[in-house]
Amino acid sequence: MGEAWEQLYPFLAESERVDPTPILESVIASTIQKAHDVAELREATFAQSKEALVQAAWAMAQRFARGGKLLAFGNGGSATDAQDVVTDFLNPPFPHWRSLPAIALVNDTAIVTAVGNDVGYESIFLRQIIAYGQPQDIAMGISTSGNSPNVLRALEQAKRQGLLTLALLGYDGGAIARSEAVDFVILSPSTYVPRIQEAQATAYHALLELVQTCLEWLQS
Repeated sequence: MGEAWEQLYPFLAESERVDPTPILESVIASTIQKAHDVAELREATFAQSKEALVQAAWAMAQRFARGGKLLAFGNGGSATDAQDVVTDFLNPPFPHWRSLPAIALVNDTAIVTAVGNDVGYESIFLRQIIAYGQPQDIAMGISTSGNSPNVLRALEQAKRQGLLTLALLGYDGGAIARSEAVDFVILSPSTYVPRIQEAQATAYHALLELVQTCLEWLQS
């Protein structure tokens, strides 16, 4: 039985004869280094954008208090971040926090594919901003590069319609950070996308907590 097993799965048989210690040590070292990198970028994000976070939270709280809603959008991993932030605003993790109206513009496959096919991918968020956006609302664009054309165009349209505009960005912020259409920029200064997205997740969770705190103050 053992001989047959080795013939069928020689790579497994060979692995049993290999000392796993160097592999495990390498994995441990890599994990520790990644944890350091994550913490370092989170600290850099806070150092660079702490004033923007506080000011954005206060402005967002005022919009929510007037009946506004959050419209969040991004591409790829940033699309899932948009879904995450919307979920947390709608269904906050603590029972004493307010549920706040929010829509992830990436969620409706029919709309995204229809606009992408009929008009162009660069307009998939812009068209939804036109349809859903009201002057008391908030537009949050997420882009690791800072150069996503559809995110930039949506933020520009949101600004034209009187929405508060906020961008979570990586690298040097790109074209979006330089746009006059963006009221607040939260920058995670890195060129490594996984670390950027982890830092951005920390930033929007901090933003949620700050918004809730500001709302409590407004209602007191």
